[in-house]
Amino acid sequence: MVFYDKKMTMVVVTHEMRFAREVADEVIFFDEGMIIERGHPEQIFTNPTHERTRQFLQRI
Repeated sequence: MVFYDKKMTMVVVTHEMRFAREVADEVIFFDEGMIIERGHPEQIFTNPTHERTRQFLQRI
């Protein structure tokens, strides 16, 4: 990806979890404007620690 060569960061806001899981180096979940979960996609998608994150991921 071009961003790795340029040492750039891109912030993408999405509800497309498949896309986020495949392309992100880090995922951040917000609830009511507060960060409730932050980490590597595989860790969050396989073992979320916050109840609201678990509820959201069960619905998709």
